[in-house]
Amino acid sequence: MRLDFAPIPAPSPRASIIHTVQDGFVIPTYMASQLIDVCPLSELPPGASRIVEFEDLEIGVFNCNGEILAIEDRCSHDDGTLADGELDPAACTVECPRHGSLFDLHTGKPLTLPAYVPVETFPVFVEDDIVKVEVE
Repeated sequence: MRLDFAPIPAPSPRASIIHTVQDGFVIPTYMASQLIDVCPLSELPPGASRIVEFEDLEIGVFNCNGEILAIEDRCSHDDGTLADGELDPAACTVECPRHGSLFDLHTGKPLTLPAYVPVETFPVFVEDDIVKVEVE
């Protein structure tokens, strides 16, 4: 028995070329960051905290003796809200109200168990007396 196979056509010369915006170079795309308004600076005095929402993310914004810091408002141990926990403005830490893990507000790293995975931190800016958090 004889089997005849049709030849596989060669790909067209253009099939493997990726055409990009300019001169055949791949132009990387990045997610643009944006600033979201939190509140006027006067409404976030030392020792205070706020929660701001962006899409499906909640961000805790804290005033540690005049330094404004922002972290993901979610304990990495059990998803509890951190902004409801006790803020230590001198150490710039917040304690998860559920199981007591302390989180460093500068780095997002847990300092005590049971949490051991860091949470995300966000850059904070004050423009025209408005506290703003940079998100992607």
